[in-house]
Amino acid sequence: MAGASLVAFNSWLDGFIARQGQAEVASAARRAVGLAEFRLQEAAAALDALALQGVNSCAAGNIPALRAATFAAAPIKAVTVLDSDRQSLCADLDAPFAGADLLTTVPAGADGVSLDIMLLSNGERMARLRRIAGEGPAEIAALIPVSLLLPQVSIPGSSVSAYAQLTTRDGILIGAVGLRPPGAEARFAATAASDTFAFNAEIVVPYGILPSENAGLKRLGLILPGIVVAMLIICALVMRRRDAENPVAELQRALAAGELIPYYQPIVDIRSGKLRGAEVLVRWRKPDGTLVLPGAFIPLAESSGMIRAMTHDLMKRVCVEAGRAIGARPGLKISFNFAGQLFGDQSIVKDVRNIFSGTPIKLSQVVLEVTERDPIENFTATRQTIAALQGLGVRIAIDDVGTGHSGLSYMLKLGVDIIKIDKIFVDAIGTDRNSNTIVETLVDLAHNMRMDVVAEGVETFEQVMYLRDLGVRSAQGYVFAPPLPGSAFLQLVDAIDPLTAARVPEAGRASAA
Repeated sequence: MAGASLVAFNSWLDGFIARQGQAEVASAARRAVGLAEFRLQEAAAALDALALQGVNSCAAGNIPALRAATFAAAPIKAVTVLDSDRQSLCADLDAPFAGADLLTTVPAGADGVSLDIMLLSNGERMARLRRIAGEGPAEIAALIPVSLLLPQVSIPGSSVSAYAQLTTRDGILIGAVGLRPPGAEARFAATAASDTFAFNAEIVVPYGILPSENAGLKRLGLILPGIVVAMLIICALVMRRRDAENPVAELQRALAAGELIPYYQPIVDIRSGKLRGAEVLVRWRKPDGTLVLPGAFIPLAESSGMIRAMTHDLMKRVCVEAGRAIGARPGLKISFNFAGQLFGDQSIVKDVRNIFSGTPIKLSQVVLEVTERDPIENFTATRQTIAALQGLGVRIAIDDVGTGHSGLSYMLKLGVDIIKIDKIFVDAIGTDRNSNTIVETLVDLAHNMRMDVVAEGVETFEQVMYLRDLGVRSAQGYVFAPPLPGSAFLQLVDAIDPLTAARVPEAGRASAA
């Protein structure tokens, strides 16, 4: 068994070393592209600054600006003004790199610049970044040694060396450094592309470049039989710990344990002061009594696919906890936040019907809120689901109107019944004229489309008065009450709208007896 384990482990180890080496070389190729792009973009920024200053000629006042650009951008060795034939008219130097031949022009994608590769008389390659300056044919150009665009692939004082090269998309060599391993030699190789300047970077590394690391890994295979049991035990312990620290697993455990509970924020009629209903908000009540707000776990629930089960559980809890009190008051509406992804599945219609069927809460008392903060992927499917829910008597609201992806398109396309004006606009009432205009426009549009309006986040009586003058009837916020646990909300309902004997459901009177 030990021998078989040793063979298997060594085989795995060889593959691991190969994969790790290839990944490191691929990463090095991407870094090489990043290095070259950074230095070219630094030079391009210097040319942009000169163009903004109007430097496009050899006027005496322009020469100091050319020199300043050379000093400001480290990769630049010279800045020159070119004529219509791309010959140097003047530069910050007296004779910048005379006798240079044009090897190729890279069809760069960077806005406003082109890249030439020049060959100097001494054999050195130079990158020339050109930019049109002004309305005439003149161009300004920055000269950059190609060696500054290449990564370091060898260690000083060491015989170990890799190979790196930059080429155009057509395969023309821009520059290279190091020694390319012979074609038959085992090696790692990777290529990365620059979309900004249209060149490729290739890195080639011989297998033997990391001999000490490979030897160390190989020695590990010799002691595998003695440590295999310990490794298995450690892995088991680590997996148990990872499961315990897995946030999705922790959220699933909390849902199964009933730790996700409803809180109710009252919605008030600001004309009469009567209670119109409540928005249900979820809270995570941990075993030690601490409460976690939804912003800390709702995104995780949505991304992990748990949001549907969580929403169903919340609805069922409301039916058990507050169903009798809400059902006995037909004028009350109970609102639930629905993730946009849930409206894309028509099976949710059946789920909603089944959850409230046989409970005191009628479907006509249910409001489902789709938030405008989340984009709707399929308007057609969502509209069909909304229409089916409305066919059951459920009302649909748009939450956070004005803050999300769609502007007014949700109001116009989804056929909803209610809009909820976001707190960000309510907060600015009386202090920001633009916010006042937005609120007035939304209210007017909603009334013209026969939609109800609910204002969220109302915190002052001045806001209440302003909203009432606009014709808004319903509002929620701390000026009335914060989100309340079930027991406190039921006490508030009984205090504001006490039941008479005639209004108590038969089941309620029987249980009381």
